[in-house]
Amino acid sequence: MAYNPPHDAVTDVETIAAFMAKHPLATLITHDGVTPQADMVPLLLVDDDDAPSGKALIGHVARANPLWEAGRHEGLSLATFGPVEHYVSPTWYPSKAEHHRVVPTWNYLVAHAWGELQVHDDARWVRGVVARLTGVMEGERDEPWRMGQAPCDYLDDMLTKIVGIRIPVHRMEARFKISAHRSDADRLGARDGIAAELNGRAAQELADEMG
Repeated sequence: MAYNPPHDAVTDVETIAAFMAKHPLATLITHDGVTPQADMVPLLLVDDDDAPSGKALIGHVARANPLWEAGRHEGLSLATFGPVEHYVSPTWYPSKAEHHRVVPTWNYLVAHAWGELQVHDDARWVRGVVARLTGVMEGERDEPWRMGQAPCDYLDDMLTKIVGIRIPVHRMEARFKISAHRSDADRLGARDGIAAELNGRAAQELADEMG
């Protein structure tokens, strides 16, 4: 990402991979040479010895989506995971009472991955990706859905309506903007403010990262 100060930058591969796994619905940004496009696509980060970084993103898109067609994904594509975000009020900083030299900001967690999108319009490959995706997403459910539960003819027909994609990752990085540049008191004040205004699990995740 263009702006990623050292105190916010996350470069540890396992930390980034864990964040992507927790937030698999990515914003996939492609370019046709004229206009950038953004699509919401569930993507899994997997080990891949053939990828420059040893990692690849795999998933699928609707056949009706022109994203996969030749000329629609020129050069590198960008997959963005997150953000997990929350507004930070200056009133949460203890330092406000001392000097009032504080302003609003926004804290967030986000991860990016770049790579050249490859198309896999192959029934066996697509079936395998769908099986992996559903296996991950259904894995912790008490009664997980499995592909074998759907009628074979119905499933075969549905698989013809999607196209597989693979993105060998060239590089990936993350930015966890969690008030790390402020004093411990201000950072924890912001954390407690976010925790008090929880608007779901995502806000709690951000608060947890802040200490």
